[in-house]
Amino acid sequence: MRTYIYVDGFNLYFGALKGTSYKWLNIEKLCQSILDAKNKIVGIKYFTAHVSSTHDDPFKAIRQQLYLRALSKECKNLQIIKGQYTTHIVKKRLVTPTNGSKFADVYHRTEKGSDVNLAVHPVNDAWLDQYDCGVVISGDSDLAESIKLARKTPIKKVVGVLAPGKRGMSKELIQEASFIRSISCSALAASQFPSTILNSAITKPSDW
Repeated sequence: MRTYIYVDGFNLYFGALKGTSYKWLNIEKLCQSILDAKNKIVGIKYFTAHVSSTHDDPFKAIRQQLYLRALSKECKNLQIIKGQYTTHIVKKRLVTPTNGSKFADVYHRTEKGSDVNLAVHPVNDAWLDQYDCGVVISGDSDLAESIKLARKTPIKKVVGVLAPGKRGMSKELIQEASFIRSISCSALAASQFPSTILNSAITKPSDW
């Protein structure tokens, strides 16, 4: 069964990887370990945006670039589709005023485009008959309509969800997905890249 993987990079990171030692993740290997033997992965689309380094984390952007290079090197038929990630300072009202001030300047980080891209591609690829089974890695309930439309194209498709993290799955995704499977810590641990990617200078960040 021709299988296409659609990865919500930020949802995967914040749902399953942040705060763990599993960030150096081989997504193709992860999916192969969770899906059935009949699922032949013919393509992976990884949706993300370039992050910006900050004063408190000056190497954030470098770590992300190393990981994207590792994905491109090791995962067959992988395409990285980028939105935009912006960081700017905004004034926010404090719950409890400090030193007589009711407001404070804070960093406001916004990711644009990836959610729309991720919603559109599974539907478009279904119409183009690029897969028999689509697999979305995300827990975002906003993708329920996209999954519904992809399943109901004239060439009926199977579209499932691999759910990152331990949070309960939304009822919208449960209703529309052909199947839902959880991404376990053991699956993440067993699906890591080697510390140094073979035949390259790409090395896992030391603080990962």
